[in-house]
Amino acid sequence: MRTDILERKVRAARVSVVSNTSLVLMKLIVGIAMASVSVISEAVHSMMDLIAAIIANYSVRKASQPADREHPYGHGKFENISGVVESVLIFAAAAIIIYEAASRIIEGAVVEFVELGIIVMGISAVVNFFVSRYLYKVAKEEDSLALEADALHLRTDVWTSAGIMVGLVVIRITGINELDPIIALGVAMLIIRAAWDMTKRSGMDLLDTCLSKDEEKLIKDALDKKSDTFIGYHSLRTRKAGSLRYVDFRLVLRYDITIDKGHQIARDIEKEIESVLPGTDVTIHLEPCGKDRCFNVQGTRMCVLEDLAGPSECPRQRR
Repeated sequence: MRTDILERKVRAARVSVVSNTSLVLMKLIVGIAMASVSVISEAVHSMMDLIAAIIANYSVRKASQPADREHPYGHGKFENISGVVESVLIFAAAAIIIYEAASRIIEGAVVEFVELGIIVMGISAVVNFFVSRYLYKVAKEEDSLALEADALHLRTDVWTSAGIMVGLVVIRITGINELDPIIALGVAMLIIRAAWDMTKRSGMDLLDTCLSKDEEKLIKDALDKKSDTFIGYHSLRTRKAGSLRYVDFRLVLRYDITIDKGHQIARDIEKEIESVLPGTDVTIHLEPCGKDRCFNVQGTRMCVLEDLAGPSECPRQRR
């Protein structure tokens, strides 16, 4: 990975760590002073985000390391693993919030210093809005699942903080303290949803799921641009690890093409694919179309291969 890309990812992760640390301390102090389970639940939520940001900071560094003897395919899946770990932490946070909220509903709730809570939740919503937008921008431009997971957490924080702020305003107006644990339960539901979405996203790549249809179409379009140099291709396979993509397939060439020429054709195709999907590792297995499968049809040399849909025109061997 280029040094400038790594530095940008690490810088974004650090911004998240600093902002989350500040918000956790602020929410925790105010939540305890208010005796508000909804504010404390939001502090716990932010604490999970802080842990997630620390994990993201570590994973983007680890995932950027080049392949080695023990990891011949690189370290890209560290980002996927971090996404799963973060999701588990968020589920745990939601469970804590649900337990505390249920206890307050049963035992009764009394909330103090409501105005202070309203101010803190407003500050949290604004800060997380701008930080999450920054992280999401970097995550999309640099294809970082770890940063995207962190941005998703903070984006959820924006809505939960805003929701709690509105709830505290209602409590201030109506004096109904029981609304506090009910709001906390709503926060827990939003947290669980975000955790589930992140688990699915991270887990799919760990299971070596193929690339998206749009990305595979880019690969096929790149092959079509070079179709005059080969007969056909088959057994296309794709997968993703962090921001790295892996593509392999079998390329069918004329039986009389030399090894050197075949290698050059493969390299040209690899470069074409890498130009539309940066960070892609392409592996091509060359197969010859045997003499017994080549024949002439109205002066055009054709090749029949069982793996291809039908006869394909043999390209002229380029000198």
